[in-house]
Amino acid sequence: MTRRLARCGGSGVWEQRADVVVVGTGVAGLAAALAAHRSGRRVVVLSKARETATFYAQGGIAVVLPRTDDSVEAHVADTLAAGGGLCDAAAVTSIVADGHRAVRDLVADGARFDSPAGGASPGTPDGAWALTREGGHSRRRIIHAGGDATGAEVQRALDAAAARLDVRTGHVALEVLHDDAGVTGVLVHDGSGPGILHAPTVVLATGGLGHLYAATTNPEGSTGDGIALALWAGVPVADLEFVQFHPTMLCVDGGGRRPLITEALRGEGAVLVDGHGRSVTAGVHPMGDLAPRDVVAAAIDARLRESGDARVFLDARAVADVAVRFPTVTAACRAAGIDPQHQLIPVVPGAHYSCGGVVTDVEGRTSLPGLYAAGEVARTGMHGANRLASNSLLEGLVVGGRAGRAAAAHALDAGAGRRAVPTEETRVALPRNALQQQMSRAVGVRRDAAGLRATADLLGTATPVTRGGRAAAEDAVLTVTAGAVVAAARERAESRGCHHRSDHPATDPARAVSSTVRLDDGRLTVSQPLGVC
Repeated sequence: MTRRLARCGGSGVWEQRADVVVVGTGVAGLAAALAAHRSGRRVVVLSKARETATFYAQGGIAVVLPRTDDSVEAHVADTLAAGGGLCDAAAVTSIVADGHRAVRDLVADGARFDSPAGGASPGTPDGAWALTREGGHSRRRIIHAGGDATGAEVQRALDAAAARLDVRTGHVALEVLHDDAGVTGVLVHDGSGPGILHAPTVVLATGGLGHLYAATTNPEGSTGDGIALALWAGVPVADLEFVQFHPTMLCVDGGGRRPLITEALRGEGAVLVDGHGRSVTAGVHPMGDLAPRDVVAAAIDARLRESGDARVFLDARAVADVAVRFPTVTAACRAAGIDPQHQLIPVVPGAHYSCGGVVTDVEGRTSLPGLYAAGEVARTGMHGANRLASNSLLEGLVVGGRAGRAAAAHALDAGAGRRAVPTEETRVALPRNALQQQMSRAVGVRRDAAGLRATADLLGTATPVTRGGRAAAEDAVLTVTAGAVVAAARERAESRGCHHRSDHPATDPARAVSSTVRLDDGRLTVSQPLGVC
């Protein structure tokens, strides 16, 4: 597609056309873009940063393989158990059952997974790959690549397959444009100025919101963009109070992205201990260190509050050949001056994964015709109140591909006759550091009414910002996304899944329902129960 500069109301805004615009280049975004492209549509992929959360995924992909002792029913049961009563069982079954096919498609795009004999193998149609087990799983069903570099291999394969696509880095999506009939395009800033991509379909695949917090396992681009874009477009989000904190983030000085220490290491025998060598999870859960992530993260948080220590430790010294089997973890530890084969690894919980997001069905459709969402940014009902380990890449592959095909079909039906027009809505923002510090203090592993109220009050002091480049856009995005997380957390006066209220430590059976957050006339409102798209 040839770029054409144009005058739009005398403002110098550039304009172009596409059939499908995909925002994001991780597993869900590229799976969607490739599916739409293979359906014959003109696809433009936008990426504001080169790093993706997919690239940093260490554990693997949870998938039921044929001719094993596993089953779709067992995987669904494990997922529902971790989800704290808020998973959509039909959605979970649909996505899990489609996992093997999606992985085969990824292998067809060049992905190579580890074989039982060691080394990488393209596998067979039956999936002859090595399997490991992670927290919350009752079976060994996690396929992996390079030991603990699965995300990097998935990203490599998808990047290579997407080389034929129109992928634009340094492009920030500022607004999903729409009229009464549905999506009309996207307002974009390309680093030099604003522009409009006219398109009848947009797929949001922007990843998570980890940079609401001072320290996270997420790359720098994970600022909740898709959540904000959906809210500003009048689309509901749900389950945002359920922010998963990975139990074992490497505890090093400084903020921003910190390396995670994969759960698979505990699956192979590493144990969590405090500064006195005592088990952190003994007596907490029957699965011990392999309990669901919310349980382990809460146990670590409780031990740190009790002891006053800044960190606990992962003891991997008894795991044979750590450097060979877990090269990514080993490299991160050595960069911090730690040899995991002979020394304890200092860890703390870190903001890792948003279990909620833009409300969609299992095809990625939202309530706004032409708008789709897939991957971490979406709420399909797969994760409920707590994501089961390694279900994220699975969901991204399955729903990303489905969303791309659905978007392509919608684009064909909708045609390209409607014109996108930006709004003049005011955006507000807080200084990023102040927001992150407050969210870390009051909306982290544990919350209470006073801290949530103080955070809401702080967010209420946000001031108008001029809509411009990436930094200004992200500050506005972080502010409205934080507001949605806080609004949902204040409403949920109980502890469930990865949402822990110290002032309401029990789970309330009457609250086993998802809540939605909408932005109405600049005001965030929370409602229950969850409506149907």
